[in-house]
Amino acid sequence: MEQYTFERLWQELDNGYQIYYTYMNNRYLLTKLQSNCYSRELITEKEKNPHPKKLIVTLKSVKETFPYMEDIEYRV
Repeated sequence: MEQYTFERLWQELDNGYQIYYTYMNNRYLLTKLQSNCYSRELITEKEKNPHPKKLIVTLKSVKETFPYMEDIEYRV
């Protein structure tokens, strides 16, 4: 099976895909808004969750998180 790379993730975001992934036992949706601007939305609903529901992040932040992303899926 082919290794899923950050470059592929970045290209799929550029092509308009929405990326779902698991990070620290939480499910997120990642969407590109504009150049170097991404929306990270918390999908998992837990009663006591310290993570923000919506967050605007840079490509650098996405790249730092990428090695820890699990169960990556994408949708158009």
